[in-house]
Amino acid sequence: MTEERTRPIDGDDEDLTPEETGLPDDGAPGGTPEPDPDFEALLVYLREKRGFDFTGYKRPSLVRRVRRRMAEVGIASVPEYQDHLEVHPDEFTPLFNTVLINVTSFFRDRRSWDHLRDELLPEVLAAAGPTIRVWSAGCASGQEAYSLAILLADALGAEQFRQRVKIYATDVDEEALTQARQAAYTERELAGLTPEQIEEYFSPEGARYVFRKDLRRSVIFGRNDLVQDAPISHVDLLLCRNTLMYFTAETQSRILGRLHFALNPSGVLFLGKAEMLLSHSQLFAPVDLTRRFFRKRGGRPAADRPVPVAPLLEPPPFSELELSRLRREAMLSAPAAQLAVDADGRVAMVNRQAEQLLGVDERDVGRPFQDLEISYRPVELRGAIAEAAAERRPVWLRGVERRRPGQEPTVFDVQVRPLYREDSTLLGTTIVFDDVTQYRRLQTELEYANRQLETAYEELQSTNEELETTNEELQSTVEELETTNEELQSTNEELETMNEELQSMNDELHSTNEELRRSTDEVGALNRFMTGVLGSFRAGVAVVDPDLRVLVWNAAAEDLWGIRHDEVSGQHLLNLDIGLPLSDLHPLLRRQIAGDGPSHETVDLAAVNRRGRPVQVRVTVSSFAHGPDQRGGAVILMDPTEA
Repeated sequence: MTEERTRPIDGDDEDLTPEETGLPDDGAPGGTPEPDPDFEALLVYLREKRGFDFTGYKRPSLVRRVRRRMAEVGIASVPEYQDHLEVHPDEFTPLFNTVLINVTSFFRDRRSWDHLRDELLPEVLAAAGPTIRVWSAGCASGQEAYSLAILLADALGAEQFRQRVKIYATDVDEEALTQARQAAYTERELAGLTPEQIEEYFSPEGARYVFRKDLRRSVIFGRNDLVQDAPISHVDLLLCRNTLMYFTAETQSRILGRLHFALNPSGVLFLGKAEMLLSHSQLFAPVDLTRRFFRKRGGRPAADRPVPVAPLLEPPPFSELELSRLRREAMLSAPAAQLAVDADGRVAMVNRQAEQLLGVDERDVGRPFQDLEISYRPVELRGAIAEAAAERRPVWLRGVERRRPGQEPTVFDVQVRPLYREDSTLLGTTIVFDDVTQYRRLQTELEYANRQLETAYEELQSTNEELETTNEELQSTVEELETTNEELQSTNEELETMNEELQSMNDELHSTNEELRRSTDEVGALNRFMTGVLGSFRAGVAVVDPDLRVLVWNAAAEDLWGIRHDEVSGQHLLNLDIGLPLSDLHPLLRRQIAGDGPSHETVDLAAVNRRGRPVQVRVTVSSFAHGPDQRGGAVILMDPTEA
């Protein structure tokens, strides 16, 4: 669903192919070919494996593009191609690039953009609140989003733009989003801009032109599937140009309902030349049908609207029974094992995860909690429940191991939290078992890696000492050679003897050089070993010196934060511009470097990865030293999970 996937359908494009327009090409007007079960199964496979839902796309053009890719790899049948995708996951990228045609430019269809600037934008800005929210749905490689930024910066001025404007640019194509985030374009790609706009909003860097960084911060790129993802809300201006044309009528109706929800009452929808919305007049009213500008209507589609006695602007509230069912189902389906115990000590509720992990089920509801094995094994919970109720605060039991015959032990962090009524009387207690087995395993692997690292440093130190000794011996040999040369000059009679001694010394030098070469090879092997150890971690690893300057930055850290090792090497850690709140790590780093705390400290931080997605990162900080009585640095392990 990339913005302007094909050229606009107008009088200048009479030679468009059915593929470029997205129209059926089955030969019969309005004809609908019978669906191919194998092809439909392939679409379901793509949705389940990669999250791309093409089931709503028009079949003729979609089938043609997929079969074009199949022909390129030499596969004739759809089931064989699906098997090929399972065996060769790299094939997904060229397939999606074939299906998602990226054709876009700056200020495409300039007359429509001029109409937006002169006639509609002043009304939109006057009706908007303190923050102006704009959504470019299907932004492709970003030209449309940056066109919006230029348009709004011209209208508001750079200062007001930075303070008020948020432009959300979304697409399903991660490769296109990656290109858009770079904000760098060739001179040919800037064809839709005037020389004044290029000079004001772009700066040359090598062979490309980069959009202004101070304005770039107001443009936010992210992945969004119009078919299945929630829309961005409270939007004042929404652009979705030549994207709907690829979808079936039913899917278009569903997408337009989401766009209707996204717009503010005074918002404007800007579509492409290929879209008319003639069958959706209950959602949008045309402002300029020729240029495809629409306004939001107040009602909702008849199929989605209830039949009340009087018109309703909001959906009817849930009944108490529905709310109760929703709350119960939310707890039962929670990913962490959870129990609820009432104020009298009886089991009130058990969720499905607890049934699988802890050996309790619905039959135990109503039984005294103390009669259940889980109340005292693998950890004593009755005392924790009493402590939580007495002190009116949550009680944590960390590192609880539960062993089962024939299985690896499972490690839990158990939280016991008291619950209270509105009058502050005790309602009961909830007990949550958070599975941290994987984190403990990673901690063990980190400790093992640290031990290997210390051993490697000791071996490296020993090698350096041997090299110093060899250098001293070599210097002594050179001095002896100088003395021998003086003796040779004073007597010709001892020349033959001295030559023999020099030959012997040369042999010793050769042997010494061989030892030096072997020592150098050992140092190189140790360096490669260290690089392999750090690169094997799934989590990001950074090593800093006592002044918090980065020494090591592994591949996982590059992938997590989008900064290469050569960009951060030697830089102060707290000066790095990444999505992790590094200032929160400063106290831990200082304690570890000073040796004032435990050998390892862990903290969970909310962060944003290089793709702009929120993640929860567990950060472990450990100290290290080059040797005894030497000031060392710290090792930082960053393990992300989806927020």
